[in-house]
Amino acid sequence: MQGGPRGIARGVIRLDQVSKQHGKQILFLDASCAIQKGEKVGLVGPNGSGKSTIFRMIVREEAPDAGDVAIDRGTTIGYFSQDVGEMSGQTVVAATMDGAGPVSEVASQMRELEAALADPDRGDEMEALVERFGEAQARYEELGGYALESRAREILAGLGFEQRVMDGDVGDLSGGWKMRVALARILLMKPDALLLDEPTNHLDLESILWLEGFLKAYTGALVITSHDREFMNRIVSKIIEIDGGELTVFSGNYDFYDQQRLVLAAQQEAQYERQQAMLAKEEAFIARFKARASHAAQVQSRVKKLEKIEKVEPPKRRRTVRFDFPEAPRSGDDVAKVEGITKAFGDRVVYKDFDLLIRRRERFCVMGQNGAGKSTLLKMVAGESKPDSGTVKIGASVKLGYFSQHAMEILEGTDTVWDTLVARFPKASIGSLRTLAGVFGFSGDDIEKRCRVLSGGEKARLVLAQMLYDPPNFLVLDEPTNHLDMATKEMLLEALSGYEGTLLFVSHDRHFLGKLSNRVLELTPGKPPHLYGGGYTEYVAQVGYEAPGMRA
Repeated sequence: MQGGPRGIARGVIRLDQVSKQHGKQILFLDASCAIQKGEKVGLVGPNGSGKSTIFRMIVREEAPDAGDVAIDRGTTIGYFSQDVGEMSGQTVVAATMDGAGPVSEVASQMRELEAALADPDRGDEMEALVERFGEAQARYEELGGYALESRAREILAGLGFEQRVMDGDVGDLSGGWKMRVALARILLMKPDALLLDEPTNHLDLESILWLEGFLKAYTGALVITSHDREFMNRIVSKIIEIDGGELTVFSGNYDFYDQQRLVLAAQQEAQYERQQAMLAKEEAFIARFKARASHAAQVQSRVKKLEKIEKVEPPKRRRTVRFDFPEAPRSGDDVAKVEGITKAFGDRVVYKDFDLLIRRRERFCVMGQNGAGKSTLLKMVAGESKPDSGTVKIGASVKLGYFSQHAMEILEGTDTVWDTLVARFPKASIGSLRTLAGVFGFSGDDIEKRCRVLSGGEKARLVLAQMLYDPPNFLVLDEPTNHLDMATKEMLLEALSGYEGTLLFVSHDRHFLGKLSNRVLELTPGKPPHLYGGGYTEYVAQVGYEAPGMRA
């Protein structure tokens, strides 16, 4: 695989000498790149660097301050963003098909006519309604409507929807499931170019794997941002990096880009240091001999030489803050004992006579499809929920910390990030709390943000920061990587890799699963839970699939 920055070529989408500023922040300065037909491109850069702005400029929601964003004539573009908008008053399937152009308009007419035909007050119009319905039906068939509905259902199933939900009101769905409908709508369009901004947020592992397969088979141009490293690695073959107003193009997947960036940074550092040493030597000579007439010609020659030298820029340094998390106190050898538990929700039995022993320094990842009982198990172990029968016993000297999406709801909305940390750790030094805040992405004025305005990812970071500053020796983590960017994930991974305590966790991030787990518990509805020795990587090698829902 070729590597390193590449020159700009012509393509389906081109940014030519683009400059863009938001307030005082310069996002791009004379930046150029091209996306070719069939290319699969990962767009990367720090938060706030302008990734979403590039998407908005391509779909004409924003205009560059200077330069040009050119798109080949006749190119259709599908754009998925986190801003879903309002959805209600139609079925999930109808909402998915709504973005498919003329066929969705005919489908809407057919639904109206079906309702009219079923209305007893319109009996006198029946003949005309039947005729109109027949015409609409013929037009729908001509436009491939029935095949479209079949494809819509296939895509929705891939994204985790059950058939009964597909036929239900889209307005009844949660925000995360509406996000999946918006993604399904874009995929159904089959545009010439797909722009996907964080498509894996809100998806479980089975849906991520399905989307991976879909995008690998997609033949158009694709540009994606994602905090899922493994997802990026398997799909993209080119990276466009936004850094300091510039766009740099690399050939290869995300891992290759990550390595190449370090190599280039080291080369630039060495080049800069060499030139600085040479300049210092020349300037020392000039300073020493400038007053001596006997050396006037040499001094003048060196002054001219320095004026002509093109200065090497110092390498850009990505600000990475490290924090030495305190060591967790030692627990007893038996950390948690689950004995004979049964748990049901109505007629659905999730656990029946289930036993599990978690021992010190084991790192259990819990695998299972939606509804298999992953979060239910974590809640029972954490004491947030009780089994219908059986017991959950926490061992001697165990200090338990539980992270869930619910944990973010207990943040005090009127408190700032800084207030929250100081209230939790009143005896901590200001310096150590500032470093902690910085490690979790709250630097500068960000620490003055009130909790009520924080995004989901920011809330998760704040809760995790508090948890790891004074770490328990048993961490129960339900999707801790949701909404975290790659830099924060890597920091969390580093902190937990050196963690001496015990872990029980659920995650849909394969990089995280592979690096952290040394035990796997697989849950399958209607079957006894299955325990695997070894971590996620060994589990995949043994069972031949990456998630329980992907069994052949």
